[in-house]
Amino acid sequence: MADLSTLLLYAIPLMIVFGLYFRRRARRRTQYAEQLHDAIATGLTEPVSLHPVIDPGRCIGSSACAKACPEGAIGVIDGKAQLVNPTVCIGHGACAASCPMEAIKLVFGTERRGVDIPYVKPNFETNVPGIFIAGELGGMGLIRKAVEQGRQAITAIKSAAGGGYDLDAVIVGAGPAGIAAGLGAIQHKLKYLLIEQEESLGGTVYHYPRNKIAMTAPVRLPLVGTMKFNEVTKEALLAFWQGVVRNTGLKVRFNERMDAIERSGRGFLVKTTRGTYATRAVVLAVGRRGTPRKLSVPGEEQPKVVYRLIDAEQYRNRRVLVVGGGDSALEAAVAVSEQPGTKVTLSYRGDVIDRIKPRNRERLDAASAAGRLQVLLGSTVDKIGAVDVALRQGNRTVNIPNDAVIVCAGGVLPFDLLKRVGVQFETKRGTA
Repeated sequence: MADLSTLLLYAIPLMIVFGLYFRRRARRRTQYAEQLHDAIATGLTEPVSLHPVIDPGRCIGSSACAKACPEGAIGVIDGKAQLVNPTVCIGHGACAASCPMEAIKLVFGTERRGVDIPYVKPNFETNVPGIFIAGELGGMGLIRKAVEQGRQAITAIKSAAGGGYDLDAVIVGAGPAGIAAGLGAIQHKLKYLLIEQEESLGGTVYHYPRNKIAMTAPVRLPLVGTMKFNEVTKEALLAFWQGVVRNTGLKVRFNERMDAIERSGRGFLVKTTRGTYATRAVVLAVGRRGTPRKLSVPGEEQPKVVYRLIDAEQYRNRRVLVVGGGDSALEAAVAVSEQPGTKVTLSYRGDVIDRIKPRNRERLDAASAAGRLQVLLGSTVDKIGAVDVALRQGNRTVNIPNDAVIVCAGGVLPFDLLKRVGVQFETKRGTA
């Protein structure tokens, strides 16, 4: 009898522990299954760029990848890891590094959606001598790898022969790769120009949501050394980079967009919105957001027209038009509609808004039902006036009073520009 009592004394706590464990595991499985179902239902099944592919034959369902992913893109269903929220994956690679069975590989594109990746050599020079591509444009969204690519590109430029140009390198983009390239140029005493089309450092990182984890591994920067943190939020990383600029004297010309690259002897002429620069090399360190796509309508040049939402509070008591039908447009419209005294109109050229996150759909419907937001489907902007906007909807023209316009119509990557100068591309469909 004593033996039975002793057995129960140990068995009951173990049963409770295992019961709680399996209950929590079942709850997580249900959550992952719901995420996957929502992704399929809304058509959000195609990853943007670099993403994991899981070999089910090797996967043992340890959940190490799901725990390591800071985006919540991976889950375990029926004992196997799956990409349950594909569009939020930005290629951290933490999942592949954490897998005990090496069942995960990182690839570009899918069978359905190819991704164009420029051809680059091991030193990140393209097939056109003197043009280098580093970071996200080359398909690599990982911050630590983008930094290393920017550093290696500048090292290659230093080693290459050449002279007779005003600049050794024009660096386009002030994200991770561009910052590293600029610091490398200072380190190697090269004549450089670093331009950024926006008014801030950070590139794609600047557009991350608040408090988003932006890095999952230390990186080494020229002049600075190793960035000694494993995980950092967007805000902390941007503050760190601003400190680097102050402490190193890195010069960045903000609000200057590259418009063209032309060959000039053994070098290039880089044309921007501010001027033309003669350089022996170019480092393209731009992200895959690209240059904001414009509407190309009369009045678009007015200061009241912007291409992303920075601060919703600045639109208090104003009449705002948001153009677009993707998640960024919906998030901007809803955020602005929540400000006191604001009247918001969302214009989208399609007849239905689809392929959006379920949460954004719910917020849009709630704002519309509450009368805070008007949705005009099947509409396009015809003309932007000083105090109004003319929209074309079917066969009729709709004029609405307006104080501000936010255009969220995606971006245009510089692929055509690069192809004109001879850069070659490869379409990746689920390959590394």
